[in-house]
Parts: sequence; structure tokens; C-alpha cells
Amino acid sequence: MSKVLSILLFAFLATSCGNDKLNNSQLIFNGKNLDGFHIYNLMKTASKWKVSEGTLLCDPKADGIFGDLITDHEYENFELNFEWWVKKGGNSGVFINVKEDSAYAATFATGLEMQLLDNANAEHRHQIDSTHWAGCLYSVECIASNSKPKPYGEWNTAKIIQKDGKVSFWLNGLLTFEDDINSPSFNQRVASSNMKNYPAFNTFKSGKIAFQNHTGSVGFRNITLKKL
Repeated sequence: MSKVLSILLFAFLATSCGNDKLNNSQLIFNGKNLDGFHIYNLMKTASKWKVSEGTLLCDPKADGIFGDLITDHEYENFELNFEWWVKKGGNSGVFINVKEDSAYAATFATGLEMQLLDNANAEHRHQIDSTHWAGCLYSVECIASNSKPKPYGEWNTAKIIQKDGKVSFWLNGLLTFEDDINSPSFNQRVASSNMKNYPAFNTFKSGKIAFQNHTGSVGFRNITLKKL
């Protein structure tokens, strides 16, 4: 390798490393195994989750238990990007601000859920409630006109941003939810929703990220997180 080429390569690597550090970006799913994740309240218990060809899959026919897959670490201000698909009629979700504790039986008791759904073939109870549609803050709030998931089996792109209490959900490039989760108006919306039945819902402003196992097949890939 020439001296000039070596210098250029060193400069490129130094710049790349510097940008990664500046952006605080990280790949939270390595595409190879479940390192960095475990089953909610059950640690490294064998489950229906597996990794195949760079995709995080929940296979209801696989060995192991059903359970939501959760990150080992907690996050507060971040931008989370991922891709997802479900099978026909499929239903899943991604949760933020989840508090892992035996006092809470499930991730939805504390965490806010970005609903993932095959809108066109979902159960009737989901089809008639727009807060249950893909991309919405499940059971609380939604920009329903922007809930436009791809047909089942196709990959969707999604983004969740949380910064100082302001949370936004994006589905296939369209904003599907945005609000200040600390505001009185948002708390009133929660109090008027079915989530009022879970007293700890939205009480934690940071927490773990969870991927829901809703007894059906779901796939995720390209899961990246940038701290803000």
C-alpha cells in the first residue's frame, strides 16, 4: 500500500470513528444472535425469538416460551429506527420507557407502544379503533390518516424519537403520533383511554425497549439507535 493511500485510509477511519462518537449511534441488534436482549422479567430464558439471515424473528412454532424481547439497557433521549413485517392479520408492537420489574406483569403496564399491525386483515376490534392501527400510540392517540402499513409480509420502515418528553412515531415516512408525554393534555388522554387500567403506564420517562411477542409471526431488522 502506498504512503498516500495509507494516509487517506487513516483519515477516513478517523473521521468515521469520530462521527460515530459524535452521533452516539449504535446497532442494538447485531443481526447474528440475541446478545443485548432477554425475555421480560425472565432474563435469558429460551423463547420463540430467534435470528435468521440478519432478521430478528418471533416464530410461534419454535421451541421455548412466549414473551416480549427486551433490551438489556435503558434509554431516555434517542432516535430508534427499524424495519418490520407481520403475517396476514398480524399484530405486534415496539415499546419504549419500559420498566422491568416483577411488580409489573407485562411491558405494556409501563411502556408506550408503537402498534404494528396488518390493518387490512386485523381483528374487527382493531379495525374499528384507529388508535389500534399501525404506527399509532396503542389505545391512546393516532394521526389515523397516516397509518399506511405495507401489505402483510412486506417490510415497513419505522422510527421512534424521544427527546425531553416529546415523542413521535413515524411509519413509512409519515408521522403517525406526536405529543409531549409530560403534558396535562396528554395525561388526560391517557386517563380517558383503556390505559387508565394500568396505573404505572407512562410514569417512567426512560426505560428499556421491548419487541412484542403477540403469539403471531413478526420480523425485525436494521434496528439502530442514536442517543440524542
